Amino acid sequence: MIMKEGDSVTLNSGLTKTKDDVIQWRFRYENTLIAEINKSVNRFIVYDDVLDGRFRDRLKLDNQTGSLTIKNSTMKHAGRYKIDVNKLIQSFSLTVYAKCVIAHLPVPVMSSYCCSSSSVSKCVLLCSVVNVSDVTLSWYKGNSLLSSISVSDLSSSPALFLEVEYQDKNTYSCVINNPISNQTQHLDISKLCQSCSAVIRLVLSALVGVATVIFLVYDIRSRRAEQDQSHIHT
Repeated sequence: MIMKEGDSVTLNSGLTKTKDDVIQWRFRYENTLIAEINKSVNRFIVYDDVLDGRFRDRLKLDNQTGSLTIKNSTMKHAGRYKIDVNKLIQSFSLTVYAKCVIAHLPVPVMSSYCCSSSSVSKCVLLCSVVNVSDVTLSWYKGNSLLSSISVSDLSSSPALFLEVEYQDKNTYSCVINNPISNQTQHLDISKLCQSCSAVIRLVLSALVGVATVIFLVYDIRSRRAEQDQSHIHT
């Protein structure tokens, strides 16, 4: 289960109604007992003062089903929970994200490069973010995922390349997300790839200019050859 600080979560026992069950909730590998139901002795109790009181006023035990609710969660509540129902054990894993991490999820930054050859000219796009952790960076074409990269190290700077033709009319977007939040940057090909279009025009102009020069040189040489041939005959 994944949540952010301040949210509440209910860990379900899987029971619709307890009978003569003995239910115990434990936290993390220390197996600290945090809640207990024992109907044979009519005991329904939460131990919210354990572990330096991190659960104080945050636990609610459903006396009918045995489910446990954690209210106003913090990162201290992340970890593994276990429920023991008549010696049958079930585990839950809880991840809690800090609010500051979610609030400062950066907007992806885009930049472009031109990749030209004699037969084709394409726009190479780079989507990147800096100083992030536990996120996934992805390129989408419409709603279809094209590529993605995940990072878990703090202060990482993931980046993804995408190659498109400068006249491409499809809709592209770059998305950074974690399990709680996301930021999206939509691609405007006409702006980012404008330089590639300009390069093509320059290349075409240059080719036309070179062809014109070659034609003129050839024409001049042909005329001179004809004149020389004419002088020889004379």
